[in-house]
Amino acid sequence: MTSPVGGVGGTATTTATSTVTRSDQMGKDVFLQLLVAQMRYQDPNSPTSTTEFMSQTATFTQVEKLEEIAAQNASLVALQRSLSAGALVGHSVSYTDEKGATVTGTVGSVRISGEEPSAVVDGVDVPIGRLTEVSLPGTR
Repeated sequence: MTSPVGGVGGTATTTATSTVTRSDQMGKDVFLQLLVAQMRYQDPNSPTSTTEFMSQTATFTQVEKLEEIAAQNASLVALQRSLSAGALVGHSVSYTDEKGATVTGTVGSVRISGEEPSAVVDGVDVPIGRLTEVSLPGTR
């Protein structure tokens, strides 16, 4: 999602991203490395039980599938943004420019490239997150 414009006279300065990179998260590669290390250094006189090993393997599979679901969700969000942006063509919109002034115009086209689509409002590229109002043409 995008950052909303704050208060009266506020300016949208940044937009949010759809991905989060955290250094404290373990992915499937780290989990697999831990599993291999556990198997390598286990005591041969007291090996890990098969139920425990199967549980760990199932957990590894769950982590892998969750990563696939997260990637699919990111793709769906990008598609939804593109479709929503395309629906703005021909609508009257208001946005806050770099100087903090509210500008009103009509969306002539939409550019879908990069992280966030942008609306071309009377020849000016405006990121979708900077729009503050959308209305049907002729209702202003």
